[in-house]
Amino acid sequence: MGKLSLSKSSLQKEHSQLKLYTKMLPSLDLKRQQLTMELAKSQEELVRLRKEYEELKSDTAKRLPMLTMEIKDLAGLVKLESVNVGVENLVGVRVPVIKEVNCSVLPYSMLAKPSWVDMLVDRLKRAVELYERLKVAEERVKIMEKAKRRITQRVNLFDKVLIPTSKSNIKRIQTFLGDSERTSVVRSKLAKTKQTVSTE
Repeated sequence: MGKLSLSKSSLQKEHSQLKLYTKMLPSLDLKRQQLTMELAKSQEELVRLRKEYEELKSDTAKRLPMLTMEIKDLAGLVKLESVNVGVENLVGVRVPVIKEVNCSVLPYSMLAKPSWVDMLVDRLKRAVELYERLKVAEERVKIMEKAKRRITQRVNLFDKVLIPTSKSNIKRIQTFLGDSERTSVVRSKLAKTKQTVSTE
């Protein structure tokens, strides 16, 4: 930061900067509030997905206790084929969003496999989808937290540094210019007084 010039042009510049900062601050603060709301929604969604994933695992373990035994011929029954991830714009922040999760099921014989395999397949497909949604939800939260931190820093910069500095600079310049004006008035009065004294 350069040395403050105590002149009328510098005063004008400080006034225009202060006007700009005070004009920008409300919109930055509004964006921060909106980001905070969107971040809260993303965090709630992440908590919901984690809970659903854990409940699915727990419920599957209860309903299908036979899975604790080693059943080699069930490996690879459900396979993740593709995850279609798009981009969503939330308050000017680009975040990933899952559009579709595609799984394939290895063909199996209804007669050769136990009856509970159908339930297992449905649960495995749901578990794969939830896992992929969880990963994207975590990424969304990370991106939103970073964006919120950045906008909060900008709000604080304007509110706690730029605006107070501009106000302080304006006060200093005005004080200096006021003092200079008074000094020049006093000088001119002294000069007039000297002139009148010398002419007498």
